[in-house]
Amino acid sequence: MTDPSDSLSLAEQATAQRDLPPPPPLRIAPQTALFLDFDGTLVDIADRPDEVVVPNGLPKMIKELADRLDGRLAIVTGRSLTALDALLGPLPVAVAGSHGGEFRPAGSNAVRALAEPLPAVVAEALVAFAKANGGLLVEAKPFSMAVHYRRHPSVFDNLLTCAEGIASEYGLAVKHGKQVIELVMPGSNKDNAVIQFMERPEFAGTLPQFVGDDMTDEDAFHAVIGFGGGGVLVGHMRPTAARWRLENVAAVHSWLSSALIAGEEA
Repeated sequence: MTDPSDSLSLAEQATAQRDLPPPPPLRIAPQTALFLDFDGTLVDIADRPDEVVVPNGLPKMIKELADRLDGRLAIVTGRSLTALDALLGPLPVAVAGSHGGEFRPAGSNAVRALAEPLPAVVAEALVAFAKANGGLLVEAKPFSMAVHYRRHPSVFDNLLTCAEGIASEYGLAVKHGKQVIELVMPGSNKDNAVIQFMERPEFAGTLPQFVGDDMTDEDAFHAVIGFGGGGVLVGHMRPTAARWRLENVAAVHSWLSSALIAGEEA
């Protein structure tokens, strides 16, 4: 069995889908809405989630973009809101955490749950598996639990079998990331988060763009298409619903900062 993240290198060799063009310059305009993934999009992925490095100036840039867009910007991440806030600080921008299970509009401290909490028995089963297989890193979130196997790639097949069995028993979704498998409660999906934001007055009637790197962002790519927008894939080319592609995190920062510069010059 093959790790889905391996499809990134395979996709580079595939001829079935041509490479995507870069996105057009981001416009600061009334019809623009922007959704941003975090890991692999705004920050480079690290071996451990707590080892990521937040570039200097990133929080300031996000806030400036949100201000210029009159609040039509949201971060939609697999991280919990607690973990994201610890990395970015208290930004008054819209955020959906835990793959959309946690929903917080801009300027609010109130978090609305879009899913039920993960059953304790599920968490216990994954922790037991992780301990029995070399001490895998387990990342607990309110509505999901992720098991990172980057340092133990040989356990992938057994981990997937374990996760699929638990998911089938408890009605959960299995999400694949880069060297991570996650069990997620129903309702904790990035497409659901995008839809919830698009129903708010500040986002209504806009053409949203979603920028993300991972398989978990594909749901969001499909969601923005439904509103007349498009997705921006970050990283290597692979089969995707995205319309455009940026090479890496640095390219995302350049694309975002260029919008701010263009807005100042206009």
